[in-house]
Amino acid sequence: MLTLENLDVLMDGTRLTGTLSLAPGRRVAVLGPSGAGKSTLLDVISGFRGVQSGTVGWAGADLTPLPPDKRPVSILFQDGNLFPHLTVFRNLLLALKPGGRRASPQDRLRIEGALKRVGLAGMSDRKPGTLSGGQQGRAALARVMLQARPVILLDEPFSALGPALKAEMLALVRDVASSLGALVVMVTHDPGDARSFADDVVLVADGVVHLPVATAAFFANPPDAYREYVGEN
Repeated sequence: MLTLENLDVLMDGTRLTGTLSLAPGRRVAVLGPSGAGKSTLLDVISGFRGVQSGTVGWAGADLTPLPPDKRPVSILFQDGNLFPHLTVFRNLLLALKPGGRRASPQDRLRIEGALKRVGLAGMSDRKPGTLSGGQQGRAALARVMLQARPVILLDEPFSALGPALKAEMLALVRDVASSLGALVVMVTHDPGDARSFADDVVLVADGVVHLPVATAAFFANPPDAYREYVGEN
């Protein structure tokens, strides 16, 4: 269980607060106005932003004092966060050996297997700059697969893709997360993504991280803060 208890986070002169629990294996969409703190929430979970008070926990362990590399969390950003000077293979090897040590035959098999699974077989020697946006997203997802961490965070990594390719990538994320039994927390501005992908919705608005609500129930009776955000009031 991922737990956020009594969080108080300072951001740009305002505060973000909240308490919630998210279960392993769930797919959760984070919705809310721009600047409300959706990406800040992911930064807190991943360890890239500290808290004024409160705790972040996983499976009963307190993650709050731990740096990002010591947390059971993988994160996909909009740009895929691939090193442009390294080949796809070397980028993925960092998921297995962060220190950059030489790849073993087993490492090569695992990396090639991950690339094949995301549809990038035979592209291990390519540089990220030679790949399309969708292919870069696939490479970043292969890295997440190799990390095999139980929490996957998505900070709108596929927002620049067309609808069909974005749907394909979300289906691939669903497959990878299912195989890992991972919790997925996805920031999105697209209600359609939440409807098609998420089991639950967490609204971030007015400085508050609201409790998760089942997706169908959320859209059947949206809270006032969400109605104001999408202009339904």
